[in-house]
Amino acid sequence: MLGYNIIQSKLAIGAGGLTGMGLFKGNQTQLGFLYPKTTDFIFSVIGEEMGFIVSGTIIILYVLLITKCFYVAKTAKDENGMLIASGIAGVFLFHMIENIGMVMGLLPITGVPLPFISYGGSSLITNFICIGLLLNISGKRQKTIFVK
Repeated sequence: MLGYNIIQSKLAIGAGGLTGMGLFKGNQTQLGFLYPKTTDFIFSVIGEEMGFIVSGTIIILYVLLITKCFYVAKTAKDENGMLIASGIAGVFLFHMIENIGMVMGLLPITGVPLPFISYGGSSLITNFICIGLLLNISGKRQKTIFVK
């Protein structure tokens, strides 16, 4: 049998339906059945209160972010920039897959935060530093479009 948190998380995601129950109106999250709702199970809260449309939009935004990270890695000026950018893309990809898989019961609960959404200052600062590194790498790439 699965653990209590996974059962409550699946119930929360399933109760959200297509459009959700409404902001701050979720049964599992507001009545305290899903305990670490601001950190580990934030995607369950989003799924219950805002529904499948917002949850799917968040996943699409993460895919766009990771695709852009790989594009920066592909067009980096040197090998170090390529390795840093692809490493950052890998970190974002791992955190997204682990957290979303964890709240759906596909992966074990590990406490990995959802980037830019989970509550926690150190994770947010680290994500912003990674975005700053990506911006620096993309700003220093060679411009080969208008070569004379």
